[in-house]
Amino acid sequence: MSRKIIHVDCDCFYAAVEVRDEPRLRGRPVAVGGDPQRRGVIATCNYPARDFGVRSAMSSAQALRLCPELVILRPDFDKYRRVSTQIQDIFRTFTPIIEPLSLDEAFLDVSESPLHSNSATRIAEAIRQRVRDNVGITVSAGVAPNKFLAKVASDWRKPDGLFVIAPDQVSAFVAALPVTRIFGVGRVTAEKMALQGIRTCADLQPLSRLELAQQFGSFGERLYHLCRGEDDRPVQTSRRRKSVSVEETYHQDLTHFSDWLRELEALMPRLEQRLDRLDSHYLVQGLTVKVRYNDFRIVSADQSETTLDKAVFEHLLRQLWERHSAPVRLLGIGARLRDLKSPQQPDLFPEERERALREKRQ
Repeated sequence: MSRKIIHVDCDCFYAAVEVRDEPRLRGRPVAVGGDPQRRGVIATCNYPARDFGVRSAMSSAQALRLCPELVILRPDFDKYRRVSTQIQDIFRTFTPIIEPLSLDEAFLDVSESPLHSNSATRIAEAIRQRVRDNVGITVSAGVAPNKFLAKVASDWRKPDGLFVIAPDQVSAFVAALPVTRIFGVGRVTAEKMALQGIRTCADLQPLSRLELAQQFGSFGERLYHLCRGEDDRPVQTSRRRKSVSVEETYHQDLTHFSDWLRELEALMPRLEQRLDRLDSHYLVQGLTVKVRYNDFRIVSADQSETTLDKAVFEHLLRQLWERHSAPVRLLGIGARLRDLKSPQQPDLFPEERERALREKRQ
């Protein structure tokens, strides 16, 4: 039986909450982010700000140059979490099968919901109305037979929109879908596809699994299914971590490699604390570093590793420094995780998994 999945996405969540609480801001360009005098970055902005070219992850200073009338507010994450909890409570009145992706979006499986005669479209509209009335912000929703298409659909008529892809519409909809709408197809992959004349999912469909694997590696198998609108992932009510990381944006550029190492000393205890808060089913399987240069270019490096080793982080940072020894404004470190509670399938070595669990508990 085909699933009925709804993806709900709040419109400009942080900014919307701030405008709700301060009506004088209504209709004005508003962003939530850091101080432009202290190298802050925009977290999100409303649509009037986007009309000027302001975008998330842009420096606050650049945003003000594009839009001198922009109101930049400091984030209040405690407030955003409270609002997110209100919205999650609304979701639970429609279905218990909810997979939050962040504070402002979630998947809902309403396949078995008895409400609204089991019409996913009517349930989605009821959710949107309830959030509008009870919370005071708008959300967009997508309805489809699977998670991939539901997420695509929720973005189709933003802001404050609802878009439905019925099961009998999937083939035609996906055939015309630009490959850039596929999660995981970034700029580099899209350019590679464009050179081959591949711009829509219909262009991808003639390629075999083998051809996709040869051209796009492990991502090829997923491309084979997504370009056909196929996605059998269930809505997971408890999501498990794949990584943990910490980072810091600096008011002054780190201009020397010794500065990078000094800041690594400060980041290490923070990452250790975050790892200590995880349950015993997580194992470290890789370490990674990330830097954002003062021209906003981001690069990273990683290495397979089973322990949190400062020497490995130093080695990775040195690789980046030797590759491009320029000032940086952000430094981050992290660990890729293996979740023993949800091992990769097939689990070819169950005895290894059990041994790792025992060692973790010791």
